[in-house]
Amino acid sequence: MANNSQSFTRFHLSQNTVDLDSPEPFWFGSQGPDESGSEVPVASPVLSGTDVSAKSGVNSNPSERRKWTPTEDKIFIGAWLNTSKDPVVSNEQKADAFWFRIVEYYNASPLLVGTIQRELMSCKQRWARINGGVAKFAGSYDAALREQRSGQNDDDVMKTALDIFFKTAGYKFTMDHCWRELRHD
Repeated sequence: MANNSQSFTRFHLSQNTVDLDSPEPFWFGSQGPDESGSEVPVASPVLSGTDVSAKSGVNSNPSERRKWTPTEDKIFIGAWLNTSKDPVVSNEQKADAFWFRIVEYYNASPLLVGTIQRELMSCKQRWARINGGVAKFAGSYDAALREQRSGQNDDDVMKTALDIFFKTAGYKFTMDHCWRELRHD
């Protein structure tokens, strides 16, 4: 019985509001105190050894994969949007030139000073993952909007969309910071 009560308490505490303009997914952080008074940990962006070395600009093993942070994703999406919407060059550029400009724009960001620059293939692969994930979630969000009932707010729609995504994709959607950047484009 105590396990059920504790599980219910954790579930109840997880039902917090969703700030659609927040830079972080709503499940990051802690959900509140459990019965012992300590914080209940939730999935959070924990830096691995690879990430720590990437942040410091030193990579102990160059063959190790560096994870993209939400800040890097936002800068990367901004570089992609600015390059793809350039009114001067427009669509008069070859794919290689387009991606070269994106990578150059991304690596020149002052917010990335002290980090290791990203390579062209890494950026292309990240875009494929972002584009695919955000497109799937956009479908889930549209479905949630169609199911929206009177009295439901944006938080309710977002929670429903996350549930729909999980049911259809089989995993949690973790790129809502990317979706927020791309949802109007």
